[in-house]
Amino acid sequence: MILGNPYAQYLKSLEVAGKTFKYFDLPALGGAKYDELPFSVRVLLESAVRNCDEFSVTRQDVECVLNWADQQNVELNFKPARVILQDFTGVPAVVDFAAMRDAVAKLGGDPDKINPICPSDLVIDHSVQVDFARTADSLQKNQDLEFERNKERFRFLKWGATAFRNMLIVPPGSGIVHQVNLEYLARVVFSDSEVLYPDSVVGTDSHTTMINGLGVLGWGAGGIEAEAVMLGQAISMLLPEVIGYHVIGNLDQYATSTDLVLTITKHLRQIGVVGKFVEFFGPGVAALSIADRATISNMCPEYGATVGYFPVDNATLAYLRQTNRDELKIEAIEAYLRASKMMRDYSDAKQNPKFTQVVELDLATVVPSVSGPKRPHDRVSVSDMKQDFLQCLTNKVGFKGFGLNSNSLDSVGSFEYEGKNYSLKHGSVVIAAITSCTNTSNPSVMLGAGLLAKKAVEAGLGVAPYIKTSLSPGSGVVSYYLQESGVLPFLEQMGFNNVGYGCMTCIGNSGPLPDAIVDAIEKNDLVCCGVLSGNRNFEGRIHPNTRANYLASPLLVIAYAIAGRVDIDFESEPLGLNEKGEPVFLKQIWPTRSEIQAVESKHVIPAMFKEVYSKVTQGFKAWQELEAPEGKLYPWDQNSTYIKRPPFFDSMTLDLPKQSALADARCLLNLGDSVTTDHISPAGSIARNSPAARYLAERGLTPREFNSYGSRRGNDAVMARGTFANIRLVNKLVGKPGPKTIHFPSMQELDVYDAAERYTQENVPLILLVGKDYGSGSSRDWAAKGPYLQGIKAVIAESFERIHRSNLVGMGLVPLEYLPGQSTDSLGFDGSETFTLHIPDDCKPGQLISVKASNGKEFSVKLRFDTEVDLTYYRHGGILNFMIRQMLQ
Repeated sequence: MILGNPYAQYLKSLEVAGKTFKYFDLPALGGAKYDELPFSVRVLLESAVRNCDEFSVTRQDVECVLNWADQQNVELNFKPARVILQDFTGVPAVVDFAAMRDAVAKLGGDPDKINPICPSDLVIDHSVQVDFARTADSLQKNQDLEFERNKERFRFLKWGATAFRNMLIVPPGSGIVHQVNLEYLARVVFSDSEVLYPDSVVGTDSHTTMINGLGVLGWGAGGIEAEAVMLGQAISMLLPEVIGYHVIGNLDQYATSTDLVLTITKHLRQIGVVGKFVEFFGPGVAALSIADRATISNMCPEYGATVGYFPVDNATLAYLRQTNRDELKIEAIEAYLRASKMMRDYSDAKQNPKFTQVVELDLATVVPSVSGPKRPHDRVSVSDMKQDFLQCLTNKVGFKGFGLNSNSLDSVGSFEYEGKNYSLKHGSVVIAAITSCTNTSNPSVMLGAGLLAKKAVEAGLGVAPYIKTSLSPGSGVVSYYLQESGVLPFLEQMGFNNVGYGCMTCIGNSGPLPDAIVDAIEKNDLVCCGVLSGNRNFEGRIHPNTRANYLASPLLVIAYAIAGRVDIDFESEPLGLNEKGEPVFLKQIWPTRSEIQAVESKHVIPAMFKEVYSKVTQGFKAWQELEAPEGKLYPWDQNSTYIKRPPFFDSMTLDLPKQSALADARCLLNLGDSVTTDHISPAGSIARNSPAARYLAERGLTPREFNSYGSRRGNDAVMARGTFANIRLVNKLVGKPGPKTIHFPSMQELDVYDAAERYTQENVPLILLVGKDYGSGSSRDWAAKGPYLQGIKAVIAESFERIHRSNLVGMGLVPLEYLPGQSTDSLGFDGSETFTLHIPDDCKPGQLISVKASNGKEFSVKLRFDTEVDLTYYRHGGILNFMIRQMLQ
């Protein structure tokens, strides 16, 4: 890191508590230019200086960052300090590492060279599902089922914990990855070696950005790209524009951090910040807790930015002490950041750097809000919610419409549940979940929900028993302070029992609804609702039978659960009646911020964090007793339906593969705008009539053993069959929602996987035609691996989401972009044509490529290889193939 570094003369000494450290003196290097850099860019600069070896990171990279104001959107190599993974994406990463070891051994190399070089933490948090709810033993039952379903995966990960160096694995039942990162794993400044340097991280989950709230620069990367970082490679990125988000004022007593983040999400979506950094500044930031800031940073993917960054200030240091970080480390953090001019005083305007653009928000304008019914940035004021939902029912099918006929608006579905009769209508709530890293890490909204539940119980209110209510704390600390503050019993009385520690409903692990409810919904074509304190509500994600899903604060989750419907005006309509028959309105039981803060200051204390995290790597008894294989090479079980060696390296040689023209390619799917990674590679339940279900059934599994797609990401055969298996996928070749397509020229309607298999047998290459924002949503590497295994060679889109484009490149697929103003429709294509294109051997990033269609039309597209590194990965057949060849040289 230092030997041969051309900037070694800027290494200075810094004494902290009697210990002498070294650090790179960036203010001395940059002078006045450095003082004008956004704080987020200063982190990029430090990494470039420290890692400058004139190979992976060059002096040109350093000069590029230092001259940021004049160098935006030029290529930069960046080495993050560490990598963080969750199990849905972590298992495929470890599978790939194990397969790479096999490939290296096969090609005559030392497999032990395949190890994480930078610190890599994997938190098992995505596999637990809400099978049991509303009972005292829900937590234990769900954890038992989680272990039963995922024992093979857990055994594999336990092998990985000992087989690979520099990898920490946090067992299931510990919490959500981003909250564990915030409360325990994040360093803020690395001080374990002689040299002090800022913490920075990339993660295999798009909400890695949550750590920006603690002043740690981090974002979601493709799983494939993250694996390369683990192996010591730099990330190739474009030096971003930085939008300064100026915050003034104070939140209203009745507004929550969730209302704030939904407001910011809609605001920044309207401005357009895709591919940009957002950095928060201004006096209003000082009024926000670290948990509030983390909530805002968490939803960065939803507003489209790469990061939503809050530089470190005194509140950050106070949070580190609150969460029981080591005092000597905190002293080193403060000393280093002050010496490097990375310590922020939000009330001091003289510290304000230059930004590409500045926008402003007055916190006093934030009102109670929800977002939905299908996208996280479609914010609706709670006061407008009733009218908005009713309009959505009859609006044409789209993000704000369900296309119902007016004569079906009064449809009612009756059913019996636990011996009593109930009815559902449009707008009825059937899932209400306090879930997700976005909110369960924030004591203010969690304790606020508890206080609201307490007041509701005292007012004689309750939640209908058929509504699937659940509470999935982000870590053991949350359970601790809910219990100690005395609000947990009231949450449980409302049906919000602890169901497990993990993403759960937010990731689609909402579990089944009773058959009687499903029948009532389906037979009457009802638009029923899920209300969750999550960050994603895309179609088909939360549950197949909740067509409308709204993101809301934990307090509003409880409120809508009590009401039993979303088409309610809380101002004029009561939540229910008390024991005296008197109406009870939401405003009567809503706690103020000052009430909540009083409880928080008393009950959220360092001792809780110390007790919980002192045993975080132990896991529960079943994990401790689990036996795992030993050795550097994994002994693959050919009968396993969870862990399978992927075929990515089976035909790999030391020589580069020859690139040939893409001739007479067929369109597998013709898709519209905002196709998410959930559409491409769903994480939820495996439908019984799907190709993946048939594959599992052929191997003797029953439907109750299918588990979810997310849990089977270690098996390429399942995941290839699950690609484009979302029931809400709208393929223009078919014209109705569902995972189907048309095979040409036979004109047969087939499952997408079956059509892809037939094309493969016919030696027909495939492409996709898609609209804007292709690949938005979770940073899901299987959304690139799956299409690769289906034989897709290129994707022509109007625009790509940043992480997904990177993942496509990482798998050797070709991302192509229509020229401005052009689209599949405007060019007159319907997907029945064939397409031919050739990428020259000497092509350049961003080059225009000619495409010829079988109908005689010829058009140009932009090659979305954005950097020379992208082209290198393409020529090698993908990033991991490149890494193996590098290791063997």
